[in-house]
Amino acid sequence: MSDTIEKVKCLIIGSGPAGYTAAIYAARANMFPVLYQGQQPGGQLTTTNEVENFPGYPNGITGPEMMIELQEQAKRFGTDIRDGWATKVDFSGVIHKVWINDTIEIHAETVIISTGATAKYLGLPSEQKYLQLGGGVSACAVCDGFFYRNQEVVIVGAGDSACEEAHYLSNICKKVTMLVRSDQFRASKIMEARVRNTPNIEILMHTETEEVVGDGQVVTGVKAKNRTTGELIDIPATGFFVAIGHKPNTDIFADYLDLDETGYIKNIPGTAKTNVAGVFVGGDAADHVYRQAITAAGTGCMAALDAERYLAAKH
Repeated sequence: MSDTIEKVKCLIIGSGPAGYTAAIYAARANMFPVLYQGQQPGGQLTTTNEVENFPGYPNGITGPEMMIELQEQAKRFGTDIRDGWATKVDFSGVIHKVWINDTIEIHAETVIISTGATAKYLGLPSEQKYLQLGGGVSACAVCDGFFYRNQEVVIVGAGDSACEEAHYLSNICKKVTMLVRSDQFRASKIMEARVRNTPNIEILMHTETEEVVGDGQVVTGVKAKNRTTGELIDIPATGFFVAIGHKPNTDIFADYLDLDETGYIKNIPGTAKTNVAGVFVGGDAADHVYRQAITAAGTGCMAALDAERYLAAKH
């Protein structure tokens, strides 16, 4: 642990749209924010090739470029942006203690958590390869479905969000093949009925992905296997969507903050406040419903404004 303790007015943990937006607002309010970028600087958007649905970019922008622009904007107003990630917290007292990389101890008057969530993937080498290449693997149908207009795609998953994304894709794509590992959906009956009644969604039960097939740059198909018969199936597809859930990056806060059953931080409705005074949350660490860059930015703004009001009331 550190011998020296750094005292800050506003500490922001995480650097996606929520973290950077919070930093812009906090810096402009003379809160002198210190932002630690976390293990994935820029957050999930750095794995998104094209962002076309964020207002203000009529020609679209790549995820990494957008994060660099947000970072520059936060810096312009004086945000202290640093490498490193929070490894431990102690929110038991009035001063909020946060340790960075197990070595630096920071005492913050306010903390804004924007640690995001991580999409779960199958972990197949072929899936990861095309995910890194940006050539047809995605965990967000709402973000990326548009690029597969009138094409054939595959989606993996059996829960409500998988059904929702499959239905969303069915309105854009020529055909959607849905792979469900077991013999039943985990989704609610109404969501299951919706996909079963959509003509251009084909559902393959007892089926798991063996390999994402491509030409070295983009996805061209999916090799799947029937778990009952062992039969291998080749499915032509230009897009492979994974909808098996997200894991919020909130483990280190579990002892102090109220989390829901899947680990998302509970905020007081209509605010960015948590159950600990002076600790606020923005972005996907608290949002399992929308998970969009624009909603993350909006809640980042809320977190900074709530933090500013908290400080004003204290002093």
